[in-house]
Amino acid sequence: MPAIERVLETSLYVDDLDRAAKFYERLLQLQLMRADDRMRAYAVGETVLLLFARGQSLNRVELPDGTIPPHDGSGPLHVAFAISAETLDGWVKRLEADGIEIEGRARWPRGGESIYFRDPDGHLLEFATPGLWRNY
Repeated sequence: MPAIERVLETSLYVDDLDRAAKFYERLLQLQLMRADDRMRAYAVGETVLLLFARGQSLNRVELPDGTIPPHDGSGPLHVAFAISAETLDGWVKRLEADGIEIEGRARWPRGGESIYFRDPDGHLLEFATPGLWRNY
């Protein structure tokens, strides 16, 4: 059986693309790789976070060398960002300074810690330190 190496992209669907982009660029300092009227693509380590304007990807996208089938999503989704244990307190301070409520905290049996907060569209974001999963 062929092996899967990793999850390459994660997508969130947002109501206001410019507002969401400002949040992720300002708070998380994500690097913009591509932008157009329907989406923004950000480098997150070796993976990519895609922000799509809700409802703007319901039509097939024709590219010079292929097509992208329709997709969309609704409701609050969840994304976890890997951080080092040493930076957790710094992130807590950064969120508090920006007036972003930390909705939850967890300590995991393997030694990791997580904090949970929301983006402007209500998506649940997590900062997680090593020791959360067997492979992290």
